[in-house]
Amino acid sequence: MTPRDGIGPWRKSSYSAGNGNCVEVARYADAARAVRDSKNASGPTVAFTHTEWSAFIEWTKTESTA
Repeated sequence: MTPRDGIGPWRKSSYSAGNGNCVEVARYADAARAVRDSKNASGPTVAFTHTEWSAFIEWTKTESTA
């Protein structure tokens, strides 16, 4: 994976317990998303295209109601 320009600020969920065991999400300029481990801010990230991120969010909605 290659880094992209225009990454937005990293955000944690408001549901985060503040214990450091969470992930952070940032938006790229092209609406794609990046995810990283909050304990290792300089570590690797996982990038999702806009379509992949949308599918992931929809999947989490259906799994949380199952």
